Amino acid sequence: MLKKKEEDEGVVVNPFANLEKSAVLQEARIFNETAPDTKKCRHVLTKIMFMINQGETIGTKEATETFFSMTKLFQSQKPVIRRLLYLAIKEMANVSEDVIIVTSSLTKDMTGKEDLYRGGAIRALCRITDSTMIQSIERYMKQAIVDRNPTVASAALVSSVHMLLKGNEVVKRWVNEVQEAVSSENRMVQYHALGLLYHIRSADRMAVSKLVAKHTKSSLRSPHATCLLIRIAAKALEESEPGSAPSDLINFLESCVRNKSEMVMYEAARCLGQLTDAKARSITTTAVSTLSIMLNSPKPTLRFAALRALNKMAMQDPSLIQIVNHDLELLITDSNRSIATLAITTLLKTGQENKIDLLMKQISTYMGDIAEEFKVVIVDAIRNLCSRFPKKYPAMLSFLGTALREEGGVEFKTAIVEAIINILEENPEAKDTCLGHLCEYIEDCEHVNLAVRVLHLVGVEGSRSSRPNTYIRYVYNRVMLENAQIRAAAITALAKFGAADAELLPSILTLLERGLYDTDDEVRDRATFYYHLLKDQQKSHINTYVLNRLPVSIVGLESALFTYMNDTSQHDVPFDIKTVPLETSADSSRLGTATSGASTAASLTTGSASASGAAAAAKTGASAQDVYSEQLAAIPEFADLGPLFRSSIKPVELTESETEYVVRCVRHMFANHVVFQFDCTNTLNDQLLENVSVALETGDEGFELVNTVPIARLPYNQPSTTYTCMALDEDPSLCASGSFSCTLKFIVKDCDPVTQEPDGGDGYEDEYVLEDLEVTLADHMSPLATSSFSTTWEELGEDNEDEDTYALTSMKSLEAAVDQVMQFMGMHACERTGKVQEGKSTHVLLLAGMFRNHEKVLVRARLALTDSVTMKIAVRSADDVLRQVVVSSVG
Repeated sequence: MLKKKEEDEGVVVNPFANLEKSAVLQEARIFNETAPDTKKCRHVLTKIMFMINQGETIGTKEATETFFSMTKLFQSQKPVIRRLLYLAIKEMANVSEDVIIVTSSLTKDMTGKEDLYRGGAIRALCRITDSTMIQSIERYMKQAIVDRNPTVASAALVSSVHMLLKGNEVVKRWVNEVQEAVSSENRMVQYHALGLLYHIRSADRMAVSKLVAKHTKSSLRSPHATCLLIRIAAKALEESEPGSAPSDLINFLESCVRNKSEMVMYEAARCLGQLTDAKARSITTTAVSTLSIMLNSPKPTLRFAALRALNKMAMQDPSLIQIVNHDLELLITDSNRSIATLAITTLLKTGQENKIDLLMKQISTYMGDIAEEFKVVIVDAIRNLCSRFPKKYPAMLSFLGTALREEGGVEFKTAIVEAIINILEENPEAKDTCLGHLCEYIEDCEHVNLAVRVLHLVGVEGSRSSRPNTYIRYVYNRVMLENAQIRAAAITALAKFGAADAELLPSILTLLERGLYDTDDEVRDRATFYYHLLKDQQKSHINTYVLNRLPVSIVGLESALFTYMNDTSQHDVPFDIKTVPLETSADSSRLGTATSGASTAASLTTGSASASGAAAAAKTGASAQDVYSEQLAAIPEFADLGPLFRSSIKPVELTESETEYVVRCVRHMFANHVVFQFDCTNTLNDQLLENVSVALETGDEGFELVNTVPIARLPYNQPSTTYTCMALDEDPSLCASGSFSCTLKFIVKDCDPVTQEPDGGDGYEDEYVLEDLEVTLADHMSPLATSSFSTTWEELGEDNEDEDTYALTSMKSLEAAVDQVMQFMGMHACERTGKVQEGKSTHVLLLAGMFRNHEKVLVRARLALTDSVTMKIAVRSADDVLRQVVVSSVG
């Protein structure tokens, strides 16, 4: 009755919603009956396939028993049962054992006269056939490829593609039959045949060129095959040498734009719009014109497809599609909200500066009718638009502020907050307006993490604004009205106001004193800590613990504290913060949130240490340096080097990617040593390398070889890592920079290309010259994020300052000079001085870093632009030698 009632009410009921694996497998015993019920068998097979597709795990033993029961259904002559059986075999192929026993039955159906069975049998047979058995069905597959029945031919072609992609080289011998199938009159057969032919020849660029040349001259009947040929031609154009794009391919794409099929027209226009070659770009306007026509199509799918192509083109060059802005403006009111949203985001990428105000008004009208995921896309587009036109921030900021006060989920609100913060960072004059919007938002914020994030930002930026007392009320309201997590963040923000402004300090102390009696432990602890710290006016501690943050890795700190607490022999010795790895992200101070470093780790090289570092970082949330630190500490030769100071994030390529040996280097800096990590890959399948190491030679005095950790075996295409450790001189001036010549040394043994087994013998020694490797000042320096540069600068004092003046004759712009100085110094640009405002002829760059001996280094560089750039640099550090090293390194 319930099911009938639900059907009457229009409720869709899933009959397989509450399946139990054991019950279904029990039902599968019906297959063993002498004359099983067809309807029940069909139902049980469907249940089994549903469970597998939903991710249900079936044990190997259970799966094998069920599979053997299923095979008895080959006795049934019912077409429905037979076709379901083929599907079930494909699903069970990777779960059960001994599936190969149905090969003869499938081969019989594949070669039989019943066309209804042949296609499914081919797909199932190719799914379970391995490389050792494919030759037994090769003759049948060739016949199936050229079969007159299009269903059979397509099944054979698609199955051949899957087998080829799995490494079955036998398929490449069927090229004659595949070429014949390309001439088929059936559209899908022609499409599948062309796809298989391309995969067979994809490794040979010349063969691909001939394939494209042959079929571009002949008209393919299938629009699907033509679209595939367009993609192949576009890929060939992208891989051609710059400026030498084959004209016949360009002419082919241009002719396809005028094809009768809308599918072909769209594909050709889309591919033309994404080409980067100068010769091909000359006809991009043709593609834009074609897509603009599609924008007026009555078909929503075609309008959406054209918009999406134009949107991608706008990412590359917004000026290309400004000619269709009028059509895009009309689509803002499209009844399909997906099309309207895409039109808005495309306009935001191509919008002109003088139309931004009008565009913001138009978007505001339709925001209420758009789904939240599309709203996030629009906010991200506005954020990018503000980076292009920073002077138009008032209109965009007004729109974002209004959107922030409206209802929305956490993803939407986070996108708005990110956009407002981005405007604040790029437009110093917009700081008060941005902080005002954010302060109003936290009055009614429902998302704890966002409230904490905004409170930290208000504490950092509001305390340094021209009117800091304006924001104290908003912050203190959170102490009175919110939960413990937000109250704790508000206490910290209040402390920053007291530390930054002496006039506000008495009022802040009064507010903090009220927090001493809070019901939550963390809030009370924070209030007590900050209250006494500010009351006692301990300048150095205020600078370290209030205005700035500890520049250490959170994961590394946790690990170091865990080790310290578990080692009872160290309990009489105070914990040393210098044993904790430093934080590696220069942007870690932004919003006060700890960065995971997973993206950093994921960008590392494919070497074994780097690859495992990326995986571990992504899984644990640790930074790449945390993972490197753990890996190096596990190597006995490096166990006594002490804590890892920093690692170079971007590996240095010491070979070309196409050479027989690929080597990349990551530099790890310790207090008195540098470890070079060489990630090596052997790309020769007929060679096995043993005892692989990299020999370093240098003429610089500050480096001395300590030891080398070689690779015992380096088989084909299995990356591994060798290390070389150098001791650094106590005088930083001798080892601040150095150049090394590198040679890869190894023992070569010839081996079988397939089994990788060596042929025998002791092999012979060989070597391979690599690119030179350099160590620079940036390797010794870790970026130090400071919220208050001036406080730290004054704390070091004039007695610890050295300065000099340099003419940067090779620099023709302030932007280039700032980037070069930051890259060379390896320090963090404080107070957003890493970006030069447009039109300025002078700039002050503030840098902060920590040398490997854990001494702070601050740099204030004043740059002026005339014909070239002149820079006056002042360096402050408590270490006299270190100051001279930094000053002199510029010259």
